[in-house]
Amino acid sequence: MSGKIVFTACSDARKETDEAEIEKLKSLLEGYGLEVIKSRYLYEDKAAGKEKADELSAFFSDEDITAIFDVSGGNVANELLPYLNYEVIAKSQAIFWGYSDLTTIINAIYAKTGKASMLYQVRHLLENEDRQLTKIKYHFLQGEEISGVLVGGNLRCFLKLAGTEYMPELTGKVLLMEALGGDIYSVRTMLASLEQIGVFRKIKGIVVGTFTSLMREGQYEDFLDLLRKYVPKDMPIAVTGDIGHGKDAKGILIGREIRLLDRKEVENGII
Repeated sequence: MSGKIVFTACSDARKETDEAEIEKLKSLLEGYGLEVIKSRYLYEDKAAGKEKADELSAFFSDEDITAIFDVSGGNVANELLPYLNYEVIAKSQAIFWGYSDLTTIINAIYAKTGKASMLYQVRHLLENEDRQLTKIKYHFLQGEEISGVLVGGNLRCFLKLAGTEYMPELTGKVLLMEALGGDIYSVRTMLASLEQIGVFRKIKGIVVGTFTSLMREGQYEDFLDLLRKYVPKDMPIAVTGDIGHGKDAKGILIGREIRLLDRKEVENGII
């Protein structure tokens, strides 16, 4: 990676108390010879979706910008979707990086342009800047092989796209699902929503990342058992502890072909 990069907050604005962390991250990346630009809306919690979208589109139009790192998360990223310039995004060399609520923007970019984005929170580099981001270990819950274009991400946020033009076409795709909060009942209602909008009849495989709250409460295995009841018995499901909200999580490209075999490790990313 080289050239100029950008920090954005397309979801909930960062708090002023986060500024020291952001500056530390900026210094870390500048140490690699990168020029770091910060969004004017990084700490602006009253900025409208159109304002943020216009700025994000402008970043994509800058030929010198190679990556856009969103350092936020939360709730409001889908405000930007109607106002983004997808023609500009499609032509841009810049790759968008984000996680959690940025799942909405990442999948909308793929749906509208066919362009891949990285599901990863760059702030995690502060914990271990030498971490290998792209080798994902996994095991199969059922089936032996998964192949197809990967879509999805944070399950709660992905479901915000249901019924909109920003939901990717799911036929033949591989669905990634992970989550931060929520108990087993919250996840049950999300699985019911996926089933009711026909997702499990269209996709050809599932990758399950971490579900932080369920794991903390000892409910993760219950969730996996429930998932198997919702999907066809021949639907391959792979499980990984390397994708999700944890600070040790790794990056994976949404909108790019992925192939998982029963060999425990896949490489699907850029760094």
